[in-house]
Amino acid sequence: MLARVLLHYSPHGRAAPGLVHEFASTRGHSVVEANSPEELEQRIAHMHAVALVVDASAPAEGALGVCRRFKSEAFTSVFPVIMYVDPASAHDESAAEALAAGADEVLNAGFSPRECELRLELALHRADRDVGVHPTTLLPGTVRIERDIAERLASGARFAVCYADLDHFKEFNDRYGYNHGDRVILILSRILREVVRAHSPTAFVGHIGGDDFIFIAPLEDFRACCEEVLSVFNELIDLQYTEEDRARGYFVGKDRRGGEHQVPLMTLSIGVVTNENRRFTHTAQISELATEMKAYAKTFSGSIYVVDRRTDEPPAVR
Repeated sequence: MLARVLLHYSPHGRAAPGLVHEFASTRGHSVVEANSPEELEQRIAHMHAVALVVDASAPAEGALGVCRRFKSEAFTSVFPVIMYVDPASAHDESAAEALAAGADEVLNAGFSPRECELRLELALHRADRDVGVHPTTLLPGTVRIERDIAERLASGARFAVCYADLDHFKEFNDRYGYNHGDRVILILSRILREVVRAHSPTAFVGHIGGDDFIFIAPLEDFRACCEEVLSVFNELIDLQYTEEDRARGYFVGKDRRGGEHQVPLMTLSIGVVTNENRRFTHTAQISELATEMKAYAKTFSGSIYVVDRRTDEPPAVR
């Protein structure tokens, strides 16, 4: 299992307080320092980060700006942001300003160590409860997925819901073991997060569970997202197999009756539903159709995405 980390950022160049190190150590986490907002984003994309701890001591505008930025983006808003304030530089509105910027918790060095520890613990628990993140990928789960779809429906935006699912993943898991299976899930989550974000900053990526993922993107962005996700996946997935299996393009597996059969290397199927030509009033309608389109995509060989082209318009009368 990947080591979990607490990311720390101080615009003043200070290291994380001892209390943060102690909190991380007792839970088997490590503290990783980031020296700039750009480095923070890179570390979040490549590490198993559970929270961001920010030094909001005065002057605090740099810290507040980082918090606003992270909480305004779908890809980073899932991470709890915990800010701390040095009483020597604090003023009456310091905590309020941090909360207004989107902080999930604000610590004051005047708090007792026990209170700080409890506030840190509760912030992480709230994030798990409210977002329901997957323990391997730390992507938001079904509650946030449905909320994102509902918000887009309410806004009248035109968007695509893309349901991605691995083909032959169970057989891979049976042959290589669950540790390798978890690695593949993590690789796919990072492909989705980084590729989709690159093409569509307002898109959303969620993890339903297992090898099932959802990403939601504006109508004009989803095709580029799907095409590059499939391209990058195809480049990387072969490397998860032994050289022998990779050279053959398959491995020999057994079915439930013990019979041997050839199992192809994993591919990725994406079923897409859009509201370009259809009107939806509820997230359940979209979920049902996305599941249907994903199943249809899996009937094809190779990595592929398929788009529901049906329309609500009645056929033209001739």
